[in-house]
Amino acid sequence: MDEKLALERMSGTLVEGVMQAVRQRIAARTLAPGAKLPSIRSYAETMAVSKSTVVEAYDRLAAEGIIQSRRGSGFYVAGHLPPLSLAEIGPRLDHAIDPLWVSRTSLDASKDMAKPGCGWLPPSWMPEDGIRRALRALARADNSSLTDYASPLGLKPLRQLLSRRLGEHGIEAASDQIMLTESGTQAIDLLCRFLIEPGDTVIVDDPCYFNFHALLKAHRAKVIGVPYKPTGPDLERFGQAMTEHRPRLYITNSALHNPTGAVLSPVIAHRVLKLAEQHDLTIIEDDIFADFELEPAPRLAAFDGLERVVHIGSFSKSLSASTRCGFVAARRDWIEGLVNLRIATSFGGGRLSAELVHFMLKDGTYRKHMDALRMRLARSMGETSTKLKSLGLKPWIEPRGGMFLWCKLPDGVDAARVAQRGLGEGIIFAPGNVFSQSQSANSYMRFNVAQCVDPRIFHVLEMALASS
Repeated sequence: MDEKLALERMSGTLVEGVMQAVRQRIAARTLAPGAKLPSIRSYAETMAVSKSTVVEAYDRLAAEGIIQSRRGSGFYVAGHLPPLSLAEIGPRLDHAIDPLWVSRTSLDASKDMAKPGCGWLPPSWMPEDGIRRALRALARADNSSLTDYASPLGLKPLRQLLSRRLGEHGIEAASDQIMLTESGTQAIDLLCRFLIEPGDTVIVDDPCYFNFHALLKAHRAKVIGVPYKPTGPDLERFGQAMTEHRPRLYITNSALHNPTGAVLSPVIAHRVLKLAEQHDLTIIEDDIFADFELEPAPRLAAFDGLERVVHIGSFSKSLSASTRCGFVAARRDWIEGLVNLRIATSFGGGRLSAELVHFMLKDGTYRKHMDALRMRLARSMGETSTKLKSLGLKPWIEPRGGMFLWCKLPDGVDAARVAQRGLGEGIIFAPGNVFSQSQSANSYMRFNVAQCVDPRIFHVLEMALASS
C-alpha cells in the first residue's frame, strides 16, 4: 500500500497521519538509523499534503527524539531504533481486521467464547485417548527419549515414515531430504531466513492464510498479493507480478487452500511452475491440511521434484497443537543450510513430540482418527453451509474437504463490523480483510465448520446482518 493511501485510512489529523507514516517506515526498517528523510517539499508531494503539515510533523518527531534535525542538511533518523514492532509495520487496522490481534484473541479466548474464526479443531475432536496411550508408552521408554536433544535432522524413524507418506502424493523425498521442525510456521520462518533478505519481494495468494502476512512483516519483505481463483492463482496477474516485481519467493497452499478451501488444478500447477522457472522463483508449498483431503490433489513438489519447490507439513491441525511437530522436504543442499539455521535459532528439536507423533502414526491411531475426522468434518461442512445460506451468506465454492468455508456476505454488509459485533457477544469471527493483502475482501468471512456448533454464532450473525 502506498503512503498516500495509508494516510487516507488513518484516523486523526493530517499531521498525525504523516507522523505515523514516518514511524511505520522506521519500524519496518525501510528508514535505518542515520538515514535521511525525504525533503519537506518532496514528502509533501508524496503524501498530498501541504509543506506546513510536513514541517509540523517533522518538528514533533524531532521533539520525540525519533528523528534529528541537522541545520542546512535536513532531517535524519535518530541513531537508536526501538525494538521491531510488527503492529507498527503497515497501515493501522481496526482490531477486528488485524491478523495478529485476531490470532492473539483466539489463543487467549476463554472456554465460553465461540471461535468460528479460528483455524484449529476443538479439543474434543482430537484423539485424546490415543495421545494419552502414546504418552504412557513413551514414559516407559529409555531416558534419552524423555530428556535428550534430537538429532539435527530430527527423529530418523519418523523422517523415514514421512518419506513414504510423501511418496503417496508423488513427492520423492528421501529421509535425508526431510528436516523436522516444531511446526509449519517455524518451517516457513526458517525458509524465509534462508531464502530472502529484508526488502525482497514475496508473492502470496489474495486471500491467503493471515499469519503469512505477519511472518513476512517480521522478515521485512515486500509482499505482493495475487488474486486466487477456484483452481489456483490468477495466471495473468501472477505473470505480471513476476515481470514487474521480480519476486524471490511464492508461498501458497496446493491442496485445501486456506482460507478458501480451493484446490490447485494440474494445468494451473504446470503453468505456475513454468513461470517460476522462467523467473528463477522459489515456491514454498504449505501442505499442513494434506490429511484432511477427501480426494488427492496435485502437488507442486511432485511435478517439480523438489528443485525449486519446498514442501512443508505439520501435525498441529490434525493431531495436537500442543504437540509441536512439523517438517520441511527440500533439496539436499538446502537441507544442509536449513539444519544450520535451525541449530542457530533453536538448537535441538522437540524429541518427545517427534516420538509421540511417530508412535501414533505407526500404531494406526492416527489413520483411524483421520478417517473418522474427515467424515465428521464433511457432515459439519454440510450443516454449517446450510445454516449460513439460510442467512444469506454464499460459499465461494463447495470445498472438497477440510474445515473452512469462505463465504460472501449479503451486499452492503461489512465483515469487520460483523466481527466487531461478534466480539461484543463473545464470538470471534475471521473477517475477509484479515486474509487479504489488498484489503479487498471486506465482504467475505472464513468459517471453521468444526467450531460452528454453538447456536449463538448464527443468532449473532442474524442480528448483525439485520442491522446492517
